[in-house]
Amino acid sequence: MKTLGQRIRERREELDLSLREFAKQLGCSPPFVSDVEYGRRFPSSDMLGEMARVLKLDIEELKAHDPRPPLDEIRRMAERDPRYAMAFRTLVEKNYTADELQSLVSSKRKGPRKPQEK
Repeated sequence: MKTLGQRIRERREELDLSLREFAKQLGCSPPFVSDVEYGRRFPSSDMLGEMARVLKLDIEELKAHDPRPPLDEIRRMAERDPRYAMAFRTLVEKNYTADELQSLVSSKRKGPRKPQEK
């Protein structure tokens, strides 16, 4: 699977956009874009959205190549309900592969989730 930076560069080249022109359209510096493409830096959520817009991609496609877990959301979930923290710890301890986790999630979800009552 391609990294986020590889996918951004690939799409930028498909659109025949130079690194400088891409950076100009984003309102950032060419070195920043270069760092993103080489995986040395990661864009903020807002910047990722701008990149998707300029590259004429759905933001979800770019997020699919972003290896960073949503740490802030995981932290908030664990603070609201300690059972999430236990569940995350169990996943880490059991050393599930990504494919196993995807399979587990897919098999458990049979329809839209119902909101939990508080």
